[in-house]
Amino acid sequence: MIINKDKPNIIIIFADDLGYGDLGCYGSKINKTPTLDKMAKEGKKFSDLYVSSPVCSPSRASLLTGCYPQRISFGTFDGLRVLFPGQGIGLNTEEKTIASTLKESGYNTKIIGKWHCGDQKEFLPTNHGFDSYFGIPYSNDMGIQSGQGAWQDYPDDSTLAKTTDWNRPPLPLIRDKEVIQEQPDQRSIAERYTEDAVNFIRDNSENPFFLYLAHMQVHLPLYAAEKFVNESENGDYGACVASIDWSTSVIFDELKELGIDENTIVIFASDNGSRLQNQGGSNGDLKGRKGQTWEGGQRVPCIIRWPGKIEQGSESDGIATTMDFLPSITKLIKGKLPSNKIDGIEMSNLFFSNETISKRDLFFYYNEDDLEAIRYKNWKLHLKKEGEELKELYDLKNDIGEKNNLYNINKNIVDNLLGYVENCRQKLGDKSKNIIGSEVRPAAKIKNPKPLTTFDKNHPYIYAEYDKGERG
Repeated sequence: MIINKDKPNIIIIFADDLGYGDLGCYGSKINKTPTLDKMAKEGKKFSDLYVSSPVCSPSRASLLTGCYPQRISFGTFDGLRVLFPGQGIGLNTEEKTIASTLKESGYNTKIIGKWHCGDQKEFLPTNHGFDSYFGIPYSNDMGIQSGQGAWQDYPDDSTLAKTTDWNRPPLPLIRDKEVIQEQPDQRSIAERYTEDAVNFIRDNSENPFFLYLAHMQVHLPLYAAEKFVNESENGDYGACVASIDWSTSVIFDELKELGIDENTIVIFASDNGSRLQNQGGSNGDLKGRKGQTWEGGQRVPCIIRWPGKIEQGSESDGIATTMDFLPSITKLIKGKLPSNKIDGIEMSNLFFSNETISKRDLFFYYNEDDLEAIRYKNWKLHLKKEGEELKELYDLKNDIGEKNNLYNINKNIVDNLLGYVENCRQKLGDKSKNIIGSEVRPAAKIKNPKPLTTFDKNHPYIYAEYDKGERG
């Protein structure tokens, strides 16, 4: 087998709603994650890695493009926090993704799982640098399920409740651009995704490849195979975490079987923090949850493994973000960066070697299109929460749980951070201040969009309605 060491294979495994404290290597005593714990021992674990949004669609677009969601008009979607089935908004094809960059450099590219950057055919992954796609294009609670329409129990969807009585269509499973199944058995999705990942890896074992595996779990509703449910000590949530861990073990086993383990970079992270709400998730010692700009909403577990290149068991407490993956991967493979301005910082040495010091000292926390907080080095300044002004300053190095407000005794630090805030507002905007950013680019929009599926009472669905009414 000929291995091109200048072009290592790259796998990004992106969990859904997995919290900072949900893995054993991040402190969980209840979830079974032996593979991911071993991955941390064999690679590098990050304690201060952030996603640029505390909810799905903006976070995922940001990972792919290296941009804050606000730069690419992905902070809100006609007033909604995330994209819903049949909306006429999607990721603009003018935005260059990680997949596009790698494809230009000779990689075969595939996405398996959750896309959530637009479900119209014009917006699907094969228009954004991916050779192929297999997965559910948005969240797994957007199909027909028990209790459909019961919005009052789901505060994260309150904006949607005020704007429309959304009728969720049958959940589609897609191959490239075609729906191949409606309302699939969600208990088998992880196994189907993993099988597809193995087939892709085998088919490309002698070519450089990029696999983006975006798991359905642990988003609500919580479905996992019976084996994991029976073995879980943390209910269905623990079963879903174990399912992700099992899938990762299968991928590592395949890489070793094919003799390409040492030429493959594997990155594991989550799209935002745990929703908590007494469903089994944990954000560890972090304050807050999914949908919020406290640390628990946007600081996520992240592990990177590259045998022989990254020192085993290493750790970094440098500030990093998923936006930094695109420029760092591009530098590593000697690719070409997007011509449009991005927000990611090239840190290939931090991610893919033994460097532990980050080049990033600044990070902005947006919630929808409102700038709510800023981190500079160890300091985090909160400006507002849910529309209400907030004056809170925390030293995250010594106060990870944001408990000790130091705002009133650090005026110089506050003033310094406010200068960064104003600069960011002028470039990326701040809806709460009625500021439109000067560097904002449009999302893609089409007229007369329609859902990929519609309910047919004569269709032989496996589940015409899912039995769980959980949404998140």
